[in-house]
Amino acid sequence: MSTEDEVYSGTGETPDHLKFDEQVLEDYLKTHIDGFVGPLTVEKFKGGQSNPTYLLKALSGHYVLRRKPPGKLLPSAHAIDREYKIITALKAQNFPVPRTYILCEDENIIGTAFFVMDFIDGRIFWDAQLGSCEKAERRDIYLAMADAIADLHMIDVSKAGLDDYGKKGGYFARQIKRWSSQYKNSETQTIKEMDALIAWLPDNIPEGDQTTLVHGDFRLDNLIFDPHKPEIIATLDWELSTLGHPLADFTYFLMTWHFPPQVRGGLAGVDLAAAGIPSLDEMVSRYGERTKGFSRSNGSTQGSITESLDYCLAYNMFRLAAIVQGVYFRGLQGNASSDQSLKYKEQIPGLAKLGWYYAVKAGAQ
Repeated sequence: MSTEDEVYSGTGETPDHLKFDEQVLEDYLKTHIDGFVGPLTVEKFKGGQSNPTYLLKALSGHYVLRRKPPGKLLPSAHAIDREYKIITALKAQNFPVPRTYILCEDENIIGTAFFVMDFIDGRIFWDAQLGSCEKAERRDIYLAMADAIADLHMIDVSKAGLDDYGKKGGYFARQIKRWSSQYKNSETQTIKEMDALIAWLPDNIPEGDQTTLVHGDFRLDNLIFDPHKPEIIATLDWELSTLGHPLADFTYFLMTWHFPPQVRGGLAGVDLAAAGIPSLDEMVSRYGERTKGFSRSNGSTQGSITESLDYCLAYNMFRLAAIVQGVYFRGLQGNASSDQSLKYKEQIPGLAKLGWYYAVKAGAQ
């Protein structure tokens, strides 16, 4: 098992500020989930830095609970109700997500809003190099990821009942405005590259405006794979999902190929062929083939991805730096989901510098 797997996999002791009255929860679930039978025990998953997530063990089976964190939160963050809505809708479209049971917005139960879904037993990988897998399986795992995000972007939004899940068009502009605001609201140090990105990004958005469902945080450790084969059986952490531009979503996933191994377990500098992992070009080609029904103007073909890649990488590095800043800020306040949050401070300047590097490649001066 890799270092990342050891740190983030499984459950651990629940911090005091994230504990709640388990008997109150058990009584609530008995009356709101058909077939629920106690007694109930609760364990907190070690992974995740935003919405605290718990494993519920009961006589009737295992469940997962996701909740808003306690304390003062940034505007529009931790929208548990939206996460519940999209998971429920995608399950009906046969996209790999858990079954949902109940959304509870009554804060008197455990202190914050929460929802309950199925526990999916499978493999979660935190190491981008897939050191725990055989070489022959690594390629298929990554290709399965390209197929999954392509399939998400191909879902008919109206058929899924998600026309009201976000605004159509103008995704880059809205996201840049949102994350600029979120970053400034949680800023703890001056980073000149972040300020430069905040100024440059809005005026250099690529042409073309396509709207699809977007996950917002599609990456290896937000997926559950079958225990025995390279097949995705559940996609997790839909907190940042909305209606948006598929190119922004896909290139966020591609950042793994641009991060060095010491930053979020990246693949930059890794001998991909020797490791059995597809190259960046192969992933772009796979996605382009899977979404060949899209027109070039949609921003979803291999050509337009290549043309806009540097801008999109700059945007996504900026966005991720803002997200990580928020995680670190919650850690300072004492209401982060994981005790790893304070370590994130070290990543923020590096993400900003990498973002500005790609902005310069895209024409920034």
